[in-house]
Amino acid sequence: MTADALELVGGFARDHGAAQVWCTGNHDERGAFTAVLGSGHLDASGRDVGRLAPSSVGERAATSDVAGVRVITLDSLVPGQVAGRLSPEQLDWLREVLADPAPAGSVVVLHHPPISVSEQWAAASLQDPSALADALRGSDVQAVLCGHVHAQIAGSLGGVAVWVGPGVVTRIDLTAPPDVVRAVRGAAATVVDLAGETAPLLHVLHARDPRAGEQVYLADATTWQYVTNEHGAGT
Repeated sequence: MTADALELVGGFARDHGAAQVWCTGNHDERGAFTAVLGSGHLDASGRDVGRLAPSSVGERAATSDVAGVRVITLDSLVPGQVAGRLSPEQLDWLREVLADPAPAGSVVVLHHPPISVSEQWAAASLQDPSALADALRGSDVQAVLCGHVHAQIAGSLGGVAVWVGPGVVTRIDLTAPPDVVRAVRGAAATVVDLAGETAPLLHVLHARDPRAGEQVYLADATTWQYVTNEHGAGT
């Protein structure tokens, strides 16, 4: 499994070192993910500390505790598909986990965002987000953290803040016409602060890149075939 096949969710600060939490993305393969990362919840020494959800198909949903915060990763991978989905089995487990509040609240992490800026993007994101909203409503979840679309998006679901983080290599240029996808250089990451009266507080760190904004690829928004201009002519 190559490094770019993994989706790094982020590091959670601790008193001694940092915990790493990973979840499956649409380019991953569950067997390879398991062989390298186990549950996806690793402590500062690299030891697997995650508690896996029961799954009849090997889904990698899990939970662990970091400094009183319960971190829950969901597996929205649908093999061979760009869009994601959460199984009823996984959502039932999530409800059971959230039935008991954590000391410092919970954070839910999944690859496919349950919110979108357009119908086109929604078709490639989490399907049936209302099912996740039902599981979150009234719980101790402080934030839902996602990725996938390489663009910064903020919203809410089931009364919980949702943050879609920027791409760690490229970002999608939302000023391009809606029938094409234009990716440009512009690596970034999100810092999430879960403490204090303003929590969750999120801000973006952009990489210092003199070539930021330079086009990486241009593709048809429906077929994902590369095109030569923003009007979709040529391949």
